[in-house]
Amino acid sequence: MLEIRDLSKTFGAVRGARATTALDHVVLDVAEGEFVTVLGPSGCGKTTLLRTIAGFEAPDAGRIRVAGRTVVGPGARTVPAHERGIGLVPQEGALFPHLTVAQNVGFGLRSSGRRTLGRTERKARIAETLELVGLAGYGSRRPHELSGGQQQRVALARAIAPGPRVILLDEPFSALDEYLRDSLRTEVRRLLRTIGATAVLVTHDQEEALALGDRVVVMRSGGIVQVGDPRQTYYQPADLALARFLGEAVVVDGDVAQDETGAPTVSCAFGRLPVAAWHGACGKCDVLIRPENIRVCPLAALALGGAEAASAAGPVGTVLDQTFYGHDGVIRVKVPELAEHVSVRVMGDRPFGVGDRVQLAVDSAVCTYPS
Repeated sequence: MLEIRDLSKTFGAVRGARATTALDHVVLDVAEGEFVTVLGPSGCGKTTLLRTIAGFEAPDAGRIRVAGRTVVGPGARTVPAHERGIGLVPQEGALFPHLTVAQNVGFGLRSSGRRTLGRTERKARIAETLELVGLAGYGSRRPHELSGGQQQRVALARAIAPGPRVILLDEPFSALDEYLRDSLRTEVRRLLRTIGATAVLVTHDQEEALALGDRVVVMRSGGIVQVGDPRQTYYQPADLALARFLGEAVVVDGDVAQDETGAPTVSCAFGRLPVAAWHGACGKCDVLIRPENIRVCPLAALALGGAEAASAAGPVGTVLDQTFYGHDGVIRVKVPELAEHVSVRVMGDRPFGVGDRVQLAVDSAVCTYPS
């Protein structure tokens, strides 16, 4: 549905500042009905990518095709934004304050470039779309009479009312409080699945990108670093910098070798572990372990024996502190063999005290990178 080839964009020098490369030969395909999240820190180029797809920025080079139609590229007519069949949900909704909810939604129909609708048909489409986003009966209200979540639903309704080929979402939940953000993004994901929309959402929120996307596209310095499904991206990141950006990472020294079957294994402070993603060759390496993949067993429990004690085989350390988040928590453990403290994610009902002696173990396969 969306094809991007070698897309580049550079913003020129301003008042002596050096030119900035916002997009660096970006290549991306988005299938029909797919929800892709584009993740990256501020300044990585993700918003420029979205604006270029929408038609608000002109690329210096490259090609964009929507549903097989070239909308910008060498030798092709540049299709204006309102003719591209693309719906946009901007940050904080950007509703027209002087228009009613129905008029805001209807504005999308008026400016979409689709066939002209009669008054009755247009009114029916507005009502249908408002019902779809859970705002039936709100058509006569003004934006200031709505909550932040309701305003974002109106913005979504305005974007989908014309029946666009692709829907772009520009950090639409960033201004909402945490509870509302979590509930609304779940609703939006369900709605877009229901209507079979092809969607691209840009965000700097790692949790949001992983929770919503069929695939996650990670950008850095104008280029794409990795594209993959959320689990693969989180547990098998392309490099350590990306691993740390996506979440808390425990990194220890290791030594990679191949077993008798040719499969890679790594020896480290946690013992000999299977390798899920092997970067580089055999020999010295950095080992990536996620905190939730580390088991922790108090030495007091080890002394009593049992299944937990029997399976513990890693290093022994001392608890430095515990941060409680409700459903879970993170403890930091000082292990003498390691230069850095080890973070371990545990269930919230497992209290640990400062000074507790514990033994650590890793159950899962890990990733290794050249050291």
